[in-house]
Amino acid sequence: MRGLFEARSAKPPGSKELRLLLRVDQSMACVPKEAVSRMTRLIGDAGKAECKVDKLRSITSKLDEKDIEVEAEIFKAMADPCRLKILSLLREGELCVCEIMVGVDRPQSSTSHHLSILKDAGLIKERKDGRWSRYRLSEGVVIDMLNLVKLMKEAKV
Repeated sequence: MRGLFEARSAKPPGSKELRLLLRVDQSMACVPKEAVSRMTRLIGDAGKAECKVDKLRSITSKLDEKDIEVEAEIFKAMADPCRLKILSLLREGELCVCEIMVGVDRPQSSTSHHLSILKDAGLIKERKDGRWSRYRLSEGVVIDMLNLVKLMKEAKV
């Protein structure tokens, strides 16, 4: 690994390279020497830098990349005003697509697209009722998430 950085540039690795090194060495549960030297340069104390890198090593060894990707998909699904509005509508109970369309003032194709994203993220469930599709929140924790967002918004104001 060291040769790779020496070949690219004489300067120590930046944050992007440092994240790459942490990810590569995660399987070996060790942070490379470059991380310690970079941390030392940033905080000015080799002993403290070593402790901080050890703490980072401990934290990164517990991270599961697949879990993080799934969590990111959930947050991405909620990161759209129209989809948040749909979740807020469904907080009151099950609704059919036609009701959701009117509630968000969007055409059927756009509404269905947003519902598909929410469904793929596991935030809502679909139930067929004859030729109608009815949607509801998948779990009570979705309501808890919406309540937490509201609390954070109120604390920010």
